[in-house]
Amino acid sequence: MNQLDHTLKDKLDLLEAWFAKRKGSIVAFSGGVDSSLVLFFARRFQGKEKAIGVISNSESLKNRDFNLAKSFCELFDIQLNVIKTEELSDLRYSQNPFNRCFYCKDHLYQDLQKLKLHYRDFDILSGTNFDDLGDYRPGLEAAKKNQVNAPLVDCKISKEDIRTLARYFNLPNWNKPASPCLSSRIPYNQAVTESKLRQIEAAEDMLNRYGFEEVRVRHFDTFAKIEVQISDIDKLVTIKDIVIMEMKKIGFERIEIDQEGLVSGKLNRILNPLDLKKV
Repeated sequence: MNQLDHTLKDKLDLLEAWFAKRKGSIVAFSGGVDSSLVLFFARRFQGKEKAIGVISNSESLKNRDFNLAKSFCELFDIQLNVIKTEELSDLRYSQNPFNRCFYCKDHLYQDLQKLKLHYRDFDILSGTNFDDLGDYRPGLEAAKKNQVNAPLVDCKISKEDIRTLARYFNLPNWNKPASPCLSSRIPYNQAVTESKLRQIEAAEDMLNRYGFEEVRVRHFDTFAKIEVQISDIDKLVTIKDIVIMEMKKIGFERIEIDQEGLVSGKLNRILNPLDLKKV
Protein backbone atom coordinates (compact mmCIF):
# COMPACT_ATOMS: atom_id res chain seq x y z
CA MET A 1 0.00 0.00 0.00
CA ASN A 2 1.43 3.38 -1.03
CA GLN A 3 1.73 6.06 1.60
CA LEU A 4 -0.36 9.22 1.54
CA ASP A 5 1.35 12.59 1.39
CA HIS A 6 0.98 14.97 4.31
CA THR A 7 -1.73 17.05 2.65
CA LEU A 8 -3.92 14.04 1.99
CA LYS A 9 -3.26 12.64 5.47
CA ASP A 10 -4.54 15.92 6.88
CA LYS A 11 -7.65 15.70 4.71
CA LEU A 12 -8.22 12.12 5.85
CA ASP A 13 -8.00 13.27 9.46
CA LEU A 14 -10.55 15.98 8.67
CA LEU A 15 -12.89 13.37 7.17
CA GLU A 16 -12.57 11.15 10.23
CA ALA A 17 -13.38 14.10 12.49
CA TRP A 18 -16.29 15.07 10.21
CA PHE A 19 -17.90 11.64 10.58
CA ALA A 20 -17.11 11.45 14.31
CA LYS A 21 -19.30 14.49 14.94
CA ARG A 22 -22.38 12.76 13.49
CA LYS A 23 -24.57 9.98 14.82
CA GLY A 24 -25.04 8.11 11.54
CA SER A 25 -25.26 8.38 7.78
CA ILE A 26 -27.72 7.63 4.98
CA VAL A 27 -25.56 7.74 1.87
CA ALA A 28 -26.99 8.36 -1.60
CA PHE A 29 -25.04 5.60 -3.32
CA SER A 30 -24.63 5.15 -7.08
CA GLY A 31 -21.75 2.69 -7.26
CA GLY A 32 -19.40 5.37 -8.61
CA VAL A 33 -16.10 6.00 -6.88
CA ASP A 34 -17.21 9.27 -5.23
CA SER A 35 -20.22 7.93 -3.36
CA SER A 36 -18.38 4.63 -2.78
CA LEU A 37 -15.67 6.47 -0.88
CA VAL A 38 -18.22 8.37 1.22
CA LEU A 39 -20.06 5.14 2.06
CA PHE A 40 -16.78 3.34 2.81
CA PHE A 41 -15.75 6.09 5.24
CA ALA A 42 -19.18 6.15 6.87
CA ARG A 43 -18.81 2.40 7.49
CA ARG A 44 -15.19 2.73 8.62
CA PHE A 45 -15.60 5.71 10.95
CA GLN A 46 -19.17 5.17 12.22
CA GLY A 47 -19.64 1.40 12.18
CA LYS A 48 -21.97 -0.95 10.35
CA GLU A 49 -25.14 -0.05 12.23
CA LYS A 50 -24.69 3.66 11.58
CA ALA A 51 -23.81 3.58 7.88
CA ILE A 52 -26.67 2.93 5.46
CA GLY A 53 -26.13 2.92 1.72
CA VAL A 54 -29.17 3.60 -0.46
CA ILE A 55 -29.26 3.01 -4.20
CA SER A 56 -32.14 3.59 -6.58
CA ASN A 57 -32.40 0.86 -9.19
CA SER A 58 -34.04 3.27 -11.61
CA GLU A 59 -34.21 3.10 -15.39
CA SER A 60 -31.32 5.55 -15.80
CA LEU A 61 -28.84 3.36 -13.88
CA LYS A 62 -26.96 0.72 -15.81
CA ASN A 63 -27.63 -2.81 -14.63
CA ARG A 64 -23.87 -3.36 -14.62
CA ASP A 65 -23.37 -0.44 -12.23
CA PHE A 66 -26.19 -1.67 -9.99
CA ASN A 67 -24.57 -5.10 -9.69
CA LEU A 68 -21.16 -3.57 -8.99
CA ALA A 69 -22.71 -1.44 -6.24
CA LYS A 70 -24.22 -4.51 -4.60
CA SER A 71 -20.89 -6.35 -4.79
CA PHE A 72 -19.13 -3.36 -3.21
CA CYS A 73 -21.44 -3.42 -0.20
CA GLU A 74 -21.06 -7.18 0.19
CA LEU A 75 -17.25 -6.84 0.08
CA PHE A 76 -17.14 -4.23 2.83
CA ASP A 77 -20.05 -5.57 4.91
CA ILE A 78 -22.18 -2.47 4.37
CA GLN A 79 -25.94 -2.24 4.79
CA LEU A 80 -27.58 -1.49 1.45
CA ASN A 81 -31.17 -0.43 0.89
CA VAL A 82 -32.47 -0.71 -2.67
CA ILE A 83 -35.28 1.65 -3.62
CA LYS A 84 -36.97 2.61 -6.88
CA THR A 85 -37.36 6.31 -7.57
CA GLU A 86 -40.05 7.30 -10.06
CA GLU A 87 -38.48 10.29 -11.79
CA LEU A 88 -39.27 8.93 -15.26
CA SER A 89 -42.99 9.34 -14.55
CA ASP A 90 -42.41 13.02 -13.71
CA LEU A 91 -42.84 15.16 -16.84
CA ARG A 92 -40.52 17.78 -15.37
CA TYR A 93 -37.80 15.13 -15.67
CA SER A 94 -38.83 13.09 -18.72
CA GLN A 95 -39.27 16.18 -20.92
CA ASN A 96 -35.53 16.64 -20.36
CA PRO A 97 -35.18 20.33 -19.51
CA PHE A 98 -31.79 21.90 -18.79
CA ASN A 99 -32.31 21.27 -15.07
CA ARG A 100 -33.41 17.65 -15.46
CA CYS A 101 -30.85 16.57 -12.86
CA PHE A 102 -32.56 18.73 -10.25
CA TYR A 103 -35.75 16.68 -10.49
CA CYS A 104 -33.86 13.39 -10.51
CA LYS A 105 -31.95 14.25 -7.35
CA ASP A 106 -35.01 15.82 -5.75
CA HIS A 107 -36.92 12.54 -6.15
CA LEU A 108 -34.00 10.61 -4.67
CA TYR A 109 -33.43 12.93 -1.73
CA GLN A 110 -37.14 13.08 -0.88
CA ASP A 111 -37.16 9.28 -0.72
CA LEU A 112 -34.10 9.39 1.53
CA GLN A 113 -35.89 11.87 3.78
CA LYS A 114 -38.54 9.19 4.30
CA LEU A 115 -35.83 6.82 5.54
CA LYS A 116 -35.01 9.31 8.27
CA LEU A 117 -38.24 8.23 9.93
CA HIS A 118 -36.37 5.02 10.79
CA TYR A 119 -32.96 6.65 11.32
CA ARG A 120 -33.98 9.97 12.85
CA ASP A 121 -30.55 11.16 13.94
CA PHE A 122 -28.75 10.17 10.75
CA ASP A 123 -27.59 12.70 8.15
CA ILE A 124 -28.21 12.27 4.43
CA LEU A 125 -24.92 12.35 2.51
CA SER A 126 -23.97 12.65 -1.15
CA GLY A 127 -20.77 11.88 -3.04
CA THR A 128 -20.41 15.43 -4.34
CA ASN A 129 -16.75 16.40 -4.35
CA PHE A 130 -14.96 19.73 -4.18
CA ASP A 131 -14.33 19.88 -7.95
CA ASP A 132 -18.05 19.48 -8.67
CA LEU A 133 -18.68 23.00 -7.39
CA GLY A 134 -17.11 24.40 -10.56
CA ASP A 135 -19.39 22.48 -12.93
CA TYR A 136 -23.01 22.85 -14.04
CA ARG A 137 -24.81 20.51 -11.64
CA PRO A 138 -28.49 21.29 -10.96
CA GLY A 139 -28.49 18.39 -8.51
CA LEU A 140 -26.57 20.60 -6.08
CA GLU A 141 -29.68 22.77 -5.72
CA ALA A 142 -31.73 19.67 -4.90
CA ALA A 143 -29.17 18.74 -2.25
CA LYS A 144 -29.43 22.20 -0.73
CA LYS A 145 -33.23 22.03 -0.76
CA ASN A 146 -33.23 18.66 1.01
CA GLN A 147 -30.44 19.46 3.47
CA VAL A 148 -28.04 16.87 2.07
CA ASN A 149 -24.48 16.98 3.40
CA ALA A 150 -21.34 16.56 1.28
CA PRO A 151 -18.32 15.53 3.39
CA LEU A 152 -15.99 15.55 0.37
CA VAL A 153 -16.87 19.20 -0.27
CA ASP A 154 -16.59 20.19 3.39
CA CYS A 155 -13.13 18.61 3.60
CA LYS A 156 -12.04 19.94 0.18
CA ILE A 157 -11.52 16.49 -1.34
CA SER A 158 -10.87 16.77 -5.09
CA LYS A 159 -11.47 14.16 -7.78
CA GLU A 160 -7.76 13.36 -7.80
CA ASP A 161 -7.81 12.99 -3.99
CA ILE A 162 -10.74 10.58 -4.29
CA ARG A 163 -8.89 8.30 -6.71
CA THR A 164 -5.79 8.33 -4.49
CA LEU A 165 -7.73 7.56 -1.31
CA ALA A 166 -9.81 4.88 -3.00
CA ARG A 167 -6.65 3.18 -4.24
CA TYR A 168 -4.99 3.54 -0.84
CA PHE A 169 -7.90 1.72 0.83
CA ASN A 170 -8.09 -0.91 -1.93
CA LEU A 171 -11.54 0.02 -3.15
CA PRO A 172 -12.15 -2.19 -6.20
CA ASN A 173 -13.58 0.68 -8.23
CA TRP A 174 -10.79 3.19 -7.52
CA ASN A 175 -10.08 3.51 -11.24
CA LYS A 176 -13.61 2.88 -12.52
CA PRO A 177 -14.42 5.31 -15.35
CA ALA A 178 -17.10 7.87 -14.62
CA SER A 179 -20.53 6.49 -15.48
CA PRO A 180 -23.09 9.30 -15.41
CA CYS A 181 -26.76 8.41 -15.63
CA LEU A 182 -27.99 7.14 -18.98
CA SER A 183 -30.30 10.13 -19.40
CA SER A 184 -27.24 12.34 -19.85
CA ARG A 185 -26.74 10.80 -23.31
CA ILE A 186 -29.98 12.35 -24.61
CA PRO A 187 -29.90 16.00 -25.81
CA TYR A 188 -31.86 18.48 -23.73
CA ASN A 189 -35.52 18.91 -24.65
CA GLN A 190 -35.66 15.50 -26.31
CA ALA A 191 -37.82 13.18 -24.21
CA VAL A 192 -36.22 10.66 -21.89
CA THR A 193 -37.96 7.30 -22.31
CA GLU A 194 -37.25 3.83 -21.00
CA SER A 195 -36.82 2.48 -24.53
CA LYS A 196 -34.13 5.09 -25.30
CA LEU A 197 -32.32 4.31 -22.06
CA ARG A 198 -32.31 0.59 -22.82
CA GLN A 199 -30.94 1.25 -26.32
CA ILE A 200 -28.12 3.35 -24.89
CA GLU A 201 -27.30 0.73 -22.28
CA ALA A 202 -27.29 -2.10 -24.83
CA ALA A 203 -25.04 -0.15 -27.20
CA GLU A 204 -22.54 0.81 -24.49
CA ASP A 205 -22.50 -2.72 -23.07
CA MET A 206 -21.72 -4.03 -26.55
CA LEU A 207 -18.85 -1.56 -26.93
CA ASN A 208 -17.55 -2.53 -23.48
CA ARG A 209 -17.44 -6.15 -24.66
CA TYR A 210 -15.26 -5.07 -27.59
CA GLY A 211 -12.79 -3.55 -25.14
CA PHE A 212 -13.91 0.09 -24.99
CA GLU A 213 -14.17 0.62 -21.25
CA GLU A 214 -14.97 4.34 -21.29
CA VAL A 215 -17.62 5.14 -23.85
CA ARG A 216 -20.70 7.29 -24.44
CA VAL A 217 -23.42 6.62 -26.99
CA ARG A 218 -25.26 9.89 -27.61
CA HIS A 219 -28.88 9.23 -28.57
CA PHE A 220 -30.46 11.40 -31.29
CA ASP A 221 -33.60 9.32 -31.91
CA THR A 222 -32.65 7.00 -34.81
CA PHE A 223 -29.14 8.49 -35.01
CA ALA A 224 -26.37 7.53 -32.57
CA LYS A 225 -22.98 9.15 -32.10
CA ILE A 226 -20.25 7.11 -30.39
CA GLU A 227 -17.62 8.74 -28.20
CA VAL A 228 -14.55 6.80 -27.06
CA GLN A 229 -11.18 7.96 -25.78
CA ILE A 230 -9.02 9.63 -28.46
CA SER A 231 -6.52 6.79 -28.10
CA ASP A 232 -9.26 4.25 -28.91
CA ILE A 233 -10.68 5.87 -32.06
CA ASP A 234 -8.39 4.03 -34.50
CA LYS A 235 -9.25 0.72 -32.83
CA LEU A 236 -12.96 1.52 -33.12
CA VAL A 237 -12.59 2.41 -36.79
CA THR A 238 -11.08 -1.02 -37.52
CA ILE A 239 -14.27 -2.75 -36.31
CA LYS A 240 -16.66 -0.03 -37.43
CA ASP A 241 -18.66 -2.31 -39.74
CA ILE A 242 -19.26 -4.85 -36.96
CA VAL A 243 -20.26 -2.11 -34.50
CA ILE A 244 -22.67 -0.53 -36.98
CA MET A 245 -24.29 -3.91 -37.62
CA GLU A 246 -24.69 -4.52 -33.88
CA MET A 247 -26.13 -1.06 -33.27
CA LYS A 248 -28.63 -1.39 -36.08
CA LYS A 249 -29.89 -4.53 -34.36
CA ILE A 250 -30.43 -2.39 -31.26
CA GLY A 251 -32.57 0.02 -33.27
CA PHE A 252 -30.34 2.81 -34.55
CA GLU A 253 -30.54 3.59 -38.26
CA ARG A 254 -27.47 5.80 -38.58
CA ILE A 255 -24.28 5.59 -36.53
CA GLU A 256 -21.33 7.95 -36.45
CA ILE A 257 -17.99 7.91 -34.61
CA ASP A 258 -17.26 11.24 -32.94
CA GLN A 259 -13.75 12.12 -34.11
CA GLU A 260 -13.26 14.54 -31.23
CA GLY A 261 -13.40 11.63 -28.82
CA LEU A 262 -15.06 11.32 -25.44
CA VAL A 263 -15.76 14.61 -23.70
CA SER A 264 -17.74 14.39 -20.47
CA GLY A 265 -20.77 16.68 -20.51
CA LYS A 266 -20.46 17.43 -24.21
CA LEU A 267 -24.20 17.99 -24.54
CA ASN A 268 -23.91 20.89 -22.07
CA ARG A 269 -22.11 22.97 -24.68
CA ILE A 270 -25.41 24.32 -25.98
CA LEU A 271 -26.23 25.85 -22.62
CA ASN A 272 -26.24 29.62 -22.35
CA PRO A 273 -24.98 30.75 -18.91
CA LEU A 274 -27.51 33.56 -18.87
CA ASP A 275 -30.35 31.12 -19.51
CA LEU A 276 -29.18 28.83 -16.76
CA LYS A 277 -29.66 31.58 -14.20
CA LYS A 278 -33.35 31.58 -15.10
CA VAL A 279 -33.79 27.81 -14.66
